Amino acid sequence: MPMPPSFNPHGHRPRVGPVTLPAAGRQGDPPPWPASGRQTRAEAQAWRELWAMPQAVMWEELRVEREVSRYCRLLVASEKAGATAAIHAQATALADRLGLTPKSMRMLLWSVAPPAAGEDPSTPLGAMLSAAELRRRRLLGQADGDDQLEGLRARLRPVDNGA
Repeated sequence: MPMPPSFNPHGHRPRVGPVTLPAAGRQGDPPPWPASGRQTRAEAQAWRELWAMPQAVMWEELRVEREVSRYCRLLVASEKAGATAAIHAQATALADRLGLTPKSMRMLLWSVAPPAAGEDPSTPLGAMLSAAELRRRRLLGQADGDDQLEGLRARLRPVDNGA
């Protein structure tokens, strides 16, 4: 794995140093949808989830709303049945550029602050790490508190194997 760029405050090429993102994520409503065309319900849900993540603090500062909307569209498209490898590759590449993978966060020198005393440690980071898991549960018809197996059992049908 390549090493992240080093931060040298006395170097001749000034650069931004390490950034600590708030564990609670970005607060407030997401920005308006900047992409052309109507936003689907799945895109609207992904848009809200993305803008609640810790990385969204930097996206807002860098003004990359359009890139995040493009990633949002690709993410939703890649989760559909029959999505091509090209769609998956584009979504993965944008996820890396937006700091959504551990490797890209390391390369961008971003880290998530530990939860403050008294905060629920599972909520902020859980929201960041499990957005895909929540979408998967929605597709399976499970609510957040439901037992995973019950949701799966309700959707399974016996298979007639012709015996």
